[in-house]
Order: sequence, then structure tokens, then C-alpha cells
Amino acid sequence: MMRAAVFYFSQQGGNTARRIASCLRETYTCRLFAPAKYAGAGATPITGGLSACTGPLMQTEDALIFVGACGIAVRAVAPHLRSKAEDPAVLCIDECGRFVIALVSGHIGGANRLANALAAAIGATPVITTATDVNGRFSVDAWAAEHGFALGSLAAAKKVSAAILVRDIPICADAPIRGPLPAGLYPGQEGALGISVSVHTKKPFQETLSLIPRALTLGLGCRRGTSQEAIEQAVQLVFAAHALDLRAVRCAASIRLKADETGLLAFCTAHGYPAKFYAPETLAALAGEFTPSAFVQKTTGVDNVCERSAVADGGMLIVKKTACNGVTVAVAETPWEVQFG
Repeated sequence: MMRAAVFYFSQQGGNTARRIASCLRETYTCRLFAPAKYAGAGATPITGGLSACTGPLMQTEDALIFVGACGIAVRAVAPHLRSKAEDPAVLCIDECGRFVIALVSGHIGGANRLANALAAAIGATPVITTATDVNGRFSVDAWAAEHGFALGSLAAAKKVSAAILVRDIPICADAPIRGPLPAGLYPGQEGALGISVSVHTKKPFQETLSLIPRALTLGLGCRRGTSQEAIEQAVQLVFAAHALDLRAVRCAASIRLKADETGLLAFCTAHGYPAKFYAPETLAALAGEFTPSAFVQKTTGVDNVCERSAVADGGMLIVKKTACNGVTVAVAETPWEVQFG
């Protein structure tokens, strides 16, 4: 579930805020905030000033929704804004629920998408001001956020968004492109500026914006007590050798015997990778051709840990076992596609 903080400042605003929370309950855990005299049941009283209240919430919530005047919302969040890559969605809704305004993080934070959804739910008019949206052109950062793709560069994304307002730009992908291309894009693999969708670090255009699907599973094996630094070095070497982008990793996987391996866990935490650990019998039962090791078989009960762990959730092995200073690395790719429409 995503998280939202909903602020209101009057009795009428409270009625609208509760309507909003009800509409969002399937996808958001909502908390209501209000001045003490309006807080009532289920709302947290605002203490210490509104800006002081919103500061910590800008770090933890996916959306901040203000039911009231735009000026209140702007003054509340302005001191805490960081960047378009980090800020949550910030929306403002008048207390009668007539207009839903996307104020901050319209694309990456999803404020535009949320504004449209909320407006439809409560019968309001969405107010969207981002240039690509109002001109009916492709919003690359919004699309990436909605589909879970990483942006290779915010600077390149800005250039693409600016260019798309005046001309079409090419896009190419290492997977099927489904649906009609949106306004602003055409299929192509060369040009001054373009979009490449891939798990690889290739740059087919003179200036390339990479869209990176999180489609790689990192299979890991290591000796007991292997350091985080040793695992980091091995993974970096393997990805560099195969021109793979580390931002394409969706999780790391190993055998259950490694579930308490400090270095491996620290490596996953540092990169934000979820860690999966499989029972030996689960890995041994997997069909396929794997690089066998008598030592690994004797130690773990499985002939290969990293390759089997990499494909355990259904991916295809694209990098076979590579050993480096007591660490073994394999990589599998889960099927993905580029979906439009």
C-alpha cells in the first residue's frame, strides 16, 4: 500500500478530506491532519505549525493532499522540497471538492495521475499544468514512474521532454513495444537525441536517455564471512563485462544458508535490492543446464547456487556463473515489454 497524508482546515474541508480518504483506501493508507478544533475522530491534530508537521511527512509519504487554498499548501511544503526525483506528489483540492490541482511532482511523483484519478472519483475537475500533458505529448518521466522503469538521467529526461514539445524523437527497445506509440515518439535507432529501453548500458543515439526495466535477478554465492566490499567488487566487474545496468536489478537471490550472511545483506541494503533465499531442495529441483561444482554440492547440497538462485523465479539465465575472490555471480532476465496505450 502507498501512503498519503491529507490535510484540512475547516469543517467543510474535513468532509471533503474524508471523501478523499475513502476514494483512496484501496491503494493508499491515508492519515488525516487538521487544526485541533477541527481534528475530530480519526484525525491527528496539527501541532507546532503546519510546515513543521509536513517536513517529516515529505520524507515518508507518497502523497500530501491539502484540502484548502493553494497558498497554504505552497507555504507548507516549500521549505522541504528537494528535487523532482525525490519529492512526493503534492495536490491541492478546494474544500468543496470542485478542483483537484497537481502542484508538485506531477510526473515522477505521480501527482498528475493521482489528480486525474481523484477528480474522477469525487466528480471534480483536474488541473494539470505540465507542458507535455497540456499539449498531449509523451511524458517520459511520468511513463517511467507509472511502469516502474528507472530513468538513466534526469538531465537527459529534461532534454527529451523539451524536444518532444517541438518534434518527434526516436525510441528503440530490446523487448517488444506494445500498443501505438504516443504523440512525440517514432521507432528508430539513430539520431541526435533518443530513448533506449534496455537492461544494457548501450547508447545508440548521440545523446541517449536510458529507460531501464527492473528485470534482472542477481544470483549470488559466497564463502562464509565474505565482506560487502568483495561482493560489490564482483558484481561491478560482472556487470561491466556484460554492459549491464545495475539499476535494472530487481532483487538478489541465494540459498537459504546465506540468509544471515552479513556482507551479502549489507550489499543488498546499500543498493535497495530485496533479498530472496531459497531452500536447497527448491534450487535442486529446478530444470536446466547449470555449471556444476562438487565442492558446492558437498557444502550446500546443490551443485550450483548462483545460477539456480538467479532463475528460481522464472527468469532466463543471461550471465552464467562468474567467480571473483570467493564470490560467484550469475544474472537472469525476467521477460518484460514496453507497453503503450
